[in-house]
Amino acid sequence: MVTVRVPAKVNVQLGVGGVRPDGYHDLANVFFAVALGDQVTATPGEGVTLSCDGPDAAAVPLDDGNLAARAARLLAAHHGLADPGVHLHIDKAIPVAGGMAGGSADGAAALLACDALWGLDTPLPVLLELAAELGSDVPFALLGGVALGRGRGELLEPLPVAGTFHWVFAVADGGLSTPAVFRECDRLREESGLGSSLADVPTPDADPALLAALAEGDPVALAAALANDLQAAAVSLRPSLADTLHAGTEAGALAALVSGSGPTCAFLAKDADAAAHVAAALRASGTCRTAHATHGPVPGARVVKTSA
Repeated sequence: MVTVRVPAKVNVQLGVGGVRPDGYHDLANVFFAVALGDQVTATPGEGVTLSCDGPDAAAVPLDDGNLAARAARLLAAHHGLADPGVHLHIDKAIPVAGGMAGGSADGAAALLACDALWGLDTPLPVLLELAAELGSDVPFALLGGVALGRGRGELLEPLPVAGTFHWVFAVADGGLSTPAVFRECDRLREESGLGSSLADVPTPDADPALLAALAEGDPVALAAALANDLQAAAVSLRPSLADTLHAGTEAGALAALVSGSGPTCAFLAKDADAAAHVAAALRASGTCRTAHATHGPVPGARVVKTSA
């Protein structure tokens, strides 16, 4: 048995460029790994099977639509294992379809867990290549910490960060489709007259003020620099998110933004006590299903338990 813990992420900056010929968008995506996370346990089995526990377990696919199953099969194929046998159990804490890369995290955890269970000793650079085949956010779940993602997010550059930052995540009822949010972003740009093509939208880059705030461990400066080009699209598709964002800032959060493509909302707090206060206020506000206080950055996917 091998158990891997893997973190959720928040995008402290998500700059979205124009639509590429392949349908993706160039991104300047500053990933930040937080302690809220899932655990994936791999045990020997027949074929590739899945099970899941947790508040959102009913929304988790237990077939090859799940990135954890796809990760196991991809790793097996890479090593020429004709008949991979593994059961993957997911202890789910990251919101499903919530903009925190929960499915991608499980894919990364499954890669690492199966690699250990099968005794493959795959080098990290190869695991990162396989992760990129699974999805844009999967490599960061392996790496963790804080990193700048370019391309469609899979080309990672670790970033320096000092100290610990305190966050609150407000979980909404239901999810948002990431492709739908990107389409809405393009539509809003077209509607505003800006256009949505590569020729219309400058290639995004990381904000120097945000990078400096991370490197200095300054939550006030980071709060001033948080940015998400998908936020307007997420709020357009889910107008109630505006109430959630307002409730968190009214409770004392330094800043609020939609996490990734949403609908989870992220709030940066001054310290752990402030985060606990904001979380309690959000839970009482009626604007979200629940709220979690947590911190980061934390490492990426890592083995936390093994047994013969």
